[in-house]
Amino acid sequence: MLLPAIAWGILPLAVAKVKGQPINQIFGTAVGTLLASVVVFLVMRPSISTLNFILAMVTGAFWVMGQLGQYTGFRELGVSQTMPISTGLQLVGTSLIGVLIFGEWASTSAKLFGALGIVLLIVGSIFTAVHDSGIQQEPNPRRKSTLVMLVLTTIGFLVFNTIPKAMSSSGLAIFLPESIGMVLAVLAYVAVTRQPQVLRAKASWQSVLAGLIFSVASVSYILSVRANGVNSAFVVSQLSVVLSTLGGMLFLHEHKSRRELIFTLLGLVLIVAGAITTTMF
Repeated sequence: MLLPAIAWGILPLAVAKVKGQPINQIFGTAVGTLLASVVVFLVMRPSISTLNFILAMVTGAFWVMGQLGQYTGFRELGVSQTMPISTGLQLVGTSLIGVLIFGEWASTSAKLFGALGIVLLIVGSIFTAVHDSGIQQEPNPRRKSTLVMLVLTTIGFLVFNTIPKAMSSSGLAIFLPESIGMVLAVLAYVAVTRQPQVLRAKASWQSVLAGLIFSVASVSYILSVRANGVNSAFVVSQLSVVLSTLGGMLFLHEHKSRRELIFTLLGLVLIVAGAITTTMF
């Protein structure tokens, strides 16, 4: 049950350790995910319709959009600031889509608790974004543009999380076509941006490990949902943002002032509380 949280928690740390550009990291992650998904498909032999296969490929392509934005955030803002902001945005967006499109939170009490959860998520994300422009820290002229980019590319994650809800196929069945969509989208991005050197770069192939870690998290989460139920599996998986944020500070040595640290820790508490509130009630 804890494996998805652990794997998703260490994924940003593994990616950040690779000395490459976001395009190198996203290429390796997609390739690693494809390799793992082929193994899962050969072992599990899940069935899937042609329509669902195509839809799953589309979701994989949108995942690249979201993940590329997140990887860019790692480089510009650091893991310890990008992850809680990105997670909070995804949780708010997914919750609103669930209500508006899928009719979730049908009862009055569910709507009240859901609204409270969204407020907690928004405030938590704002807290983790608190930044002190002190003398000891170098100013980052791209900070605001990176935050805007992070908000916009979250749309990719929202599509990735939403389309499978309307599909009849299981999570394991769509894993392979999703990864195919990921690789095709990355290759298209490489071609459009004219960066063929990415395919040969050492950093790109070092990032394959990130794809394997992502696959462990995804498959173990699917199995956890089967064994423990959606609510319990989802809530526990949100601990990943705590692991990645603290890991960014402890292992990647991302500096925070005392004020930033206090707001970050408070923000993490609010984000986890918001995730529990929007899911359990």
